[in-house]
Amino acid sequence: MRASIRRLIVKIIYQTEDNTVAVITPSPKWTGTITELADKDVPTGSAYKIIEDSELPDGREFRNAWEVDVDTLTDGVGQ
Repeated sequence: MRASIRRLIVKIIYQTEDNTVAVITPSPKWTGTITELADKDVPTGSAYKIIEDSELPDGREFRNAWEVDVDTLTDGVGQ
């Protein structure tokens, strides 16, 4: 029997100035690290967290209502 392999997909989240949650999804063509992408795309001074896509709510219908505890954004700060 063949085991199912799920490819790990990670995303970057941070809180925007208007207190919504921004999600950055790396392009399949991105060749750098996820940290390099965060340094490039997260606004300067904004704390971020790298998460698995499975940690995000399913569906996007209430996306503007998503909240994040800023104390959990501990993986880095936008450059």
